[in-house]
Amino acid sequence: MLFLIILLIIICVALGLFVLVQNPKGGGLATGGAGSNMFGVQRTGDVLEKGTWVLLTLVVVISLSITTIAKSGGSSAAGASKIQEHLDKTPAPSPIGSGLAPSATPATAKDTTKK
Repeated sequence: MLFLIILLIIICVALGLFVLVQNPKGGGLATGGAGSNMFGVQRTGDVLEKGTWVLLTLVVVISLSITTIAKSGGSSAAGASKIQEHLDKTPAPSPIGSGLAPSATPATAKDTTKK
């Protein structure tokens, strides 16, 4: 499972780089830059776009597999049971105000400020 998490982090960094390297398409609010892309290379844009989709698909698949492994118990089932045993052994805290009467006389603090 640790391998999948490390792989997911590497793929996310690569996806971020793929997105940052791409040129804007000139759609939406960016209307001024449409002419500068007219004679640019289209092949690089296609490869980057396909790479982005592949990396995005890998992120989704690996995330779902990590979730499935974690819910089924995976390799850390023994560690989770030890934690659950420890939580079962700890006493539950008492509710606020249950059986504790306030002290009859409040504690007075000495005034130590100089006048």
